[in-house]
Amino acid sequence: MSVSILPPSPDEKAKWLPLWRGYLKFYKCDLPDAITDLTWERFFDDAEPVYILAAKQDETWLGFTAFVLHRSTWAETYYCYLEDLFVAEAARGKGVARQLIEAVADFARTQGCGRLYWQTQESNTTAQALYDRIAAKSDFIQYVKAI
Repeated sequence: MSVSILPPSPDEKAKWLPLWRGYLKFYKCDLPDAITDLTWERFFDDAEPVYILAAKQDETWLGFTAFVLHRSTWAETYYCYLEDLFVAEAARGKGVARQLIEAVADFARTQGCGRLYWQTQESNTTAQALYDRIAAKSDFIQYVKAI
């Protein structure tokens, strides 16, 4: 499958939205439109360390990934957290997710990051089959406390 992985332009929000909504639905998450709008704006704000890459075939979006660069108390370099990854159902199983992850890894290397990491739900075994082939599983468990 011939896919281009590149940053979108600010005027492509309408192409991202169906994938974003599919991603939120997959994780049974309902975010206010204001958060969705803010997220899109952050991708294009030079003061924000939040980035997006789109997987496109011609002008059709097949998927996207959003990631964040942040400091670490354990390293001199930045770390790259791949926060969101979603591929349209019709494009799954065709290497699009792998290409998106590799593009994030390339970006992280150019920024001098010391680590690229991500998480997924325990029940997302389809994604884990890919992740197990391309990365090492951490032995950390995540806890979340509402504040």
